[in-house]
Amino acid sequence: MDKIKFFNTSINHQAFSKVSAVLQSTLLSEGKLVADFEEALTKTSGIINPVALSSGTAALHLALVVAGIGFGDEVVIPAQTFIATGLAVLMAGAVPVFADIQYETGNINPEDVKKKITDKTKAIIPVHWGGYPCDMDELKLIANKNNILLIEDAAHAIGAVYKNKSVGSISDMTCFSFQSIKHLTTGDGGALACKNADHFEKTMALRWFGIDRKNSPVSLLGEREYNLTEVGYKYHLNDYAAALGLANIDCLQSNLERRREIADYYDNELKGVKGIELFKYEKDRKSSYWLYGFHVENRESFILKLKQAGIPSSVVHLGIHKNNIFKEHLKEQLTVQYTFDNSQIHIPVHNDLEKTQIEFIVSTIKAGW
Repeated sequence: MDKIKFFNTSINHQAFSKVSAVLQSTLLSEGKLVADFEEALTKTSGIINPVALSSGTAALHLALVVAGIGFGDEVVIPAQTFIATGLAVLMAGAVPVFADIQYETGNINPEDVKKKITDKTKAIIPVHWGGYPCDMDELKLIANKNNILLIEDAAHAIGAVYKNKSVGSISDMTCFSFQSIKHLTTGDGGALACKNADHFEKTMALRWFGIDRKNSPVSLLGEREYNLTEVGYKYHLNDYAAALGLANIDCLQSNLERRREIADYYDNELKGVKGIELFKYEKDRKSSYWLYGFHVENRESFILKLKQAGIPSSVVHLGIHKNNIFKEHLKEQLTVQYTFDNSQIHIPVHNDLEKTQIEFIVSTIKAGW
């Protein structure tokens, strides 16, 4: 049996020729292939107005900048996420306010979000933990009632569906990651989807220093004609990364289907196993299953038992609120987050897993720890 990997990097065989062609052209920066990749994101995943960027973190930061969120403003986020979510808020000069999560999913709890809203709140950033969509209807009601933005952190959730709507077509803005171990990789990269046309146009300009390439012709002297009035960023994707993304996007749907098949198998086989409490997912949404997680008793014994059998497992991320950089912003303890941190665990779920490996993972767990 081949070594079982926790994550995989999925590369379509077509990527070699596509990337090679870009390298041979020596036209490596942002060009036509970036636009083609953005078009493909809409066509294959239903993402509205995606702007391809250099990372998911760039997408989070740029979303806040485009929304005009800055010093003194508050942004409600969960602690159950990668630290980039919180850092992006700090990068914008805003204040991260931590809301508690749901024990059953790891997603932000709308009821606790309500308690964290103040007159300084300008946005909510729900994180679709592991690829499972948050309670978006409830969060949209809160956002609309308080006239604040909803910015989804969908780093785990490309291809996820909420009530027949693709993630990337629901909220004001949605941030994606195409880092090497995500479902769809450009090596490193991301995208910001903007439902609002003004947000879209501003994002397109700010991703390249704030210069609008379409309306900044090159003069006789060889210099683009522009006059900046605000700070821009070097957040654009490049063509050789886009070439990799274009090749890999052809396999995205089949990869997602395979992950869901594996998750269904785990659900059926691990249901009722002593010491395991499966996450509870509603039937009105479809996870992209970047992760397959559950709660486990005697977690360290569980991890060691699997490790001895050559099976990796991981919490992936514990609550980021424990980092000292957020210490001054944590106003109260996150009770459910604390409980979640003490029992959550994840096992491999990706399209490179073989049938025998999946069966071996299940049989090992069923044997006890």
